[in-house]
Amino acid sequence: MARPEFTTRPKVQVIVPARNEEASLGRCLESLTTQQGIAFEITVVDDGSTDRTRAIAKSFPGVRMISATEPPQGISGKCNALIQGGEGATAEWLLFTDADTFHLPGSLAALVKKAEEVKADLFSISPEQETGSWIERAVQPVIFAELAFAFPPRRVSDPADPMVAANGQFVLVRREVYERLGGHRAVSSKILEDVELARVFKVSGYVVWFENSRLVSTRMYRDFGSLVEGWTKNLALLFRHPLRIAILNFLLFAGFLYMAICTALGFVKGDSWSLIGLIGVVTFYAILTIRLSPRFPMQINLGAVLGLPLVAWLFVRSWMHNRNGGTISWKGRKYSIPETPRPSGSSLIKRSKVKSLII
Repeated sequence: MARPEFTTRPKVQVIVPARNEEASLGRCLESLTTQQGIAFEITVVDDGSTDRTRAIAKSFPGVRMISATEPPQGISGKCNALIQGGEGATAEWLLFTDADTFHLPGSLAALVKKAEEVKADLFSISPEQETGSWIERAVQPVIFAELAFAFPPRRVSDPADPMVAANGQFVLVRREVYERLGGHRAVSSKILEDVELARVFKVSGYVVWFENSRLVSTRMYRDFGSLVEGWTKNLALLFRHPLRIAILNFLLFAGFLYMAICTALGFVKGDSWSLIGLIGVVTFYAILTIRLSPRFPMQINLGAVLGLPLVAWLFVRSWMHNRNGGTISWKGRKYSIPETPRPSGSSLIKRSKVKSLII
């Protein structure tokens, strides 16, 4: 397919990898194609889709659609698609964004402007998280609270701080720097390529900026199966001690359940346990509300209480699947875990003095 002609050189090349994304791609492209205030070009990379992804991409005039070749041995499918999507780009900025994102009007111009103001070479955001089902409302707030607690954006954005974070749902890079460092080819064998890309930028002395933003939103998982598969792939690589976090979440739920039972029995029997239990329940809920806000509405916090044991199970499951020699699945592809320890958490600090996060 011929590259669309533009009257001015695009300032931003938007690259959207898509593998069986018929449920979300149309909404994403509608939000991107209507952006104003900045010159841009959009490329959708069809990564072997078997649904209507290709047809949806082609239905948007001016959107360039290419088909990625099958990834060579040892290269992840997403990296392979991103590499091919960026080939031949001439824009000053490259934006890698997922097909399940939604970009508010004017967000592209605003976020590029912010990246330029902070002199970022790699600018990434944690978008607003959409939750459409009870399982999403139970799980997503708990996990994102853990992420926010472990990786404060202010530390990531401090050039003197060894912590680095990036979110593959929105990664904006200066093209010249990206190409100089080897781009996604330099991290093509990594399962969590975004964290490795951010690490490459920061250890090379370039500015990495990370922040929360409501200008972009995303619904990561639309069903229980994809939620389990996605977090199984990620959690053990995100956190240094996944089993410890699993135990803590389970104990929190057990403590809340015990206090709730004490409250109920106290009211039935009319003794002091009702007051003690009620105080405990209210205290627990207040702490959870503070921990989850402002990323998630307060009304879903009760659902997050019920999600604590499920999150604990997901951490254990991720740890089991990410052990040496194991395999994980994502988007119909299987990836083998190396026999040697994967560089995450403290091992990254030892090797490169950079602590990494990918959401």
